[in-house]
Amino acid sequence: MKKVLYVVVGIAVIGLIAFILTNNKKKNENETEQISKTNSTVAVRIDTVKTEVPNLDYIANGTFAPSQELSFPSENSGRVIRVLVDEGDVVRKGQVLAVIKGDQLNIELSNAQAAYQNAQSDSQRYENAFKTGGVTKQQVDQAKLALVNAKARVDQAKINYGDASIKASINGIVNKRNIEPGSVVAPGTVLFDLVDVSTLKLKVNVDEQHVAGLKTGTAIKVKASVYPDKEFNGKVTFVAPKADGSLNFPVEIEVANNPNSEIKAGMYGTANFTAGAAQKVAVKTIPRVAFVGGVANNQVFVVKDGAVTLVKIVSGRIFGEEVEVLDGLNEGDIVVTSGQINLTNGSKVTPIK
Repeated sequence: MKKVLYVVVGIAVIGLIAFILTNNKKKNENETEQISKTNSTVAVRIDTVKTEVPNLDYIANGTFAPSQELSFPSENSGRVIRVLVDEGDVVRKGQVLAVIKGDQLNIELSNAQAAYQNAQSDSQRYENAFKTGGVTKQQVDQAKLALVNAKARVDQAKINYGDASIKASINGIVNKRNIEPGSVVAPGTVLFDLVDVSTLKLKVNVDEQHVAGLKTGTAIKVKASVYPDKEFNGKVTFVAPKADGSLNFPVEIEVANNPNSEIKAGMYGTANFTAGAAQKVAVKTIPRVAFVGGVANNQVFVVKDGAVTLVKIVSGRIFGEEVEVLDGLNEGDIVVTSGQINLTNGSKVTPIK
């Protein structure tokens, strides 16, 4: 009797398990079907084609360079006997910076002057002798040529003797002094580095889109990174006629108002290029991220009636994260900005925020 009872209970348990499994299977199939229906569309982010006036203002960073910079060399050899300036001193053009011992140069000048006086006497003597027929015309000409050469040697000796006093050839500041009294120098030895920062040049690179509106003399507002609250006046003095390897054009901006040499050569600066009123025209734009495979491909997905169409367009200028649309889209069209990798032409989509 107990065996029969155990058999009946076992059959009942097996039947209950089978019933539960069957119900679970049906429930899973229903859920799968619902998920399948839900996932038949692709979730994407969208944006609208709009007409707006783009921001054409442009900022370019660069470094300030001195208007004049000179590594001042020696023109003669000798021993430095005096140095009259130090690093940081302001000097004027023609000011004596150092003196090189000129004893040898003085001797050379004296010898050249003596030779010149002797040549003068010879020339005069030959002139007188020629009048009485004592010498030939050729001898007179040779004496005159010797006089000219002697005069040239005197002039050269005077220049060399004058070069013993090293004089500044530009206005500026002594940035570096390479000699001390007692130093022995040779021709070409760099004695001082002079820089003129009363006027500075900010050197920046400008892309082709913005360089078209620049010309020499254009007024530009300039800032130095160390003085963020100060604004300096500048003007364009040079626009390169040829782009560099990165397709940018070197531009130089002269900054004249540098009181007390506040801006130092080598500091970072920023030039603010402002678009003129004629350039501020409303254009159609879309986000840069809307393009499939990059702006150069000129393809975007357009959403209409819950599905997408891959459209070929003509793009124009790039304004930061916005791109000008010249043809292929109308204002108000909806374009996909995220999720394009999961789309094909005709895919159903669900816009998300």
